[in-house]
Amino acid sequence: MRRIAVVLTMATLGAFAQNWPAFRGPMASGISDGMAPPVKWDAEKGTNVAWKTPVAGISVSSPVIWGDKVFLVTSVSSDPKSEFRAGLYGDTEPAKDNSEHTWKVICLELKSGKMLWEQTAFKGVPKTKRHPKASQSSPSPVVDGKRVVAWFGSEGLYAYDLNGKPLWKKDLGVVDSGWFFDPDYQWGVASSPVLWKDRVYLQADQQKGSFIAAYDAAGGKELWRTSRDEISTWGTPVVLEYEGKAQLVTNGTKGVRSYDPETGKVIWQYLGKNSEITCPTPVLGKGLIYVTAGYPPVQPILAIRWGATGEITLKDGVETNEGILWSKMRGGSYQPSPIVYGGLLYICSNQGILSVYDAATGERKYQQRIAGKGGSFSASPIASDGRIYLASEDGEVHVVKAGVAYELLATNPVGEVMMGTPAITKGMIVVRGMKNVYAIAEK
Repeated sequence: MRRIAVVLTMATLGAFAQNWPAFRGPMASGISDGMAPPVKWDAEKGTNVAWKTPVAGISVSSPVIWGDKVFLVTSVSSDPKSEFRAGLYGDTEPAKDNSEHTWKVICLELKSGKMLWEQTAFKGVPKTKRHPKASQSSPSPVVDGKRVVAWFGSEGLYAYDLNGKPLWKKDLGVVDSGWFFDPDYQWGVASSPVLWKDRVYLQADQQKGSFIAAYDAAGGKELWRTSRDEISTWGTPVVLEYEGKAQLVTNGTKGVRSYDPETGKVIWQYLGKNSEITCPTPVLGKGLIYVTAGYPPVQPILAIRWGATGEITLKDGVETNEGILWSKMRGGSYQPSPIVYGGLLYICSNQGILSVYDAATGERKYQQRIAGKGGSFSASPIASDGRIYLASEDGEVHVVKAGVAYELLATNPVGEVMMGTPAITKGMIVVRGMKNVYAIAEK
């Protein structure tokens, strides 16, 4: 694979140590302060681009970082005309590509973009179809300093050490996620694996037999499995830690649920109104767990108290109870996950409308079409050093000043479709486009 490098004079480029270990970073928060990432760049012109590395396949997953390494997954179709369509549309028919695919886990050097290793996890004809706006490798990998884990749905769960040595693999059978009104409309999985205390967690919501499970990260042994009364969903679960305790929190159409990550037992559950399709990952902010979904007509925003237990479903017409501090049934996001930063809750719609709320009260501070034009957004917002970064499918990363008033700081062209959420490390943002991975750093 060919690599393109742009030489920069940066004394600290080889000393990056900040980790971004999972989809949306630590605890899926999307936040990494003190990293001084760049505000302005132009990838089309090479301005503030440290390196650019091509990666084959359809790319919708996000990069993760550990130490001096960047980890990616991809699936490469043998059909040169394999279908992918970005943008805003409501089509439900799966992509037409049943050709042989190759599923790969890739490691790049952070300071140069050089490929350090790649491993072929699986090769064959996909066991399920996919959505035309997805890939056969939609879940992002996860890394913890000992191992990197990738889940390819029906093609299996794989673990490697950080030098690319295969550690174990696990076949979970066919995981059939798709449109609940028509089982033939398979869309593929998107929920990313989670690593916590030498355990791997998977949320496998599908047409029949949905479950959440924990596996030993060292050898892949299943430690527990809890069945879920759930239809297909596409959100990544998250282990949240607060005041010395931990919860494994999941979003879902039939219920938003919290589990004990040690045992798989339910801590609390909300079984009220939710979107028919759920994608966003829950986030934590000052003792509140925020859960959103945005498939109309129900687009909930829930601010759930950390100490909630048991059944916390809201009664009709009621916005709060012992388990939920505040809620709204309109305004939730469809694909982008929310972010809580500086006491504010930021929610980005698929159409590029940014809504900002007081995280403690739910009072809306402003609502603004990003850069005055919006667009199509699937990636989730991230934040660092008082700025919110919003990557659009249209090939731009918009930078907005954090706060109660909207202020656009920059619109940065990348020049290709972007589906995955960027990753932040010291002085750098790693952005995955449809064809290339970019490291953005000021000269």
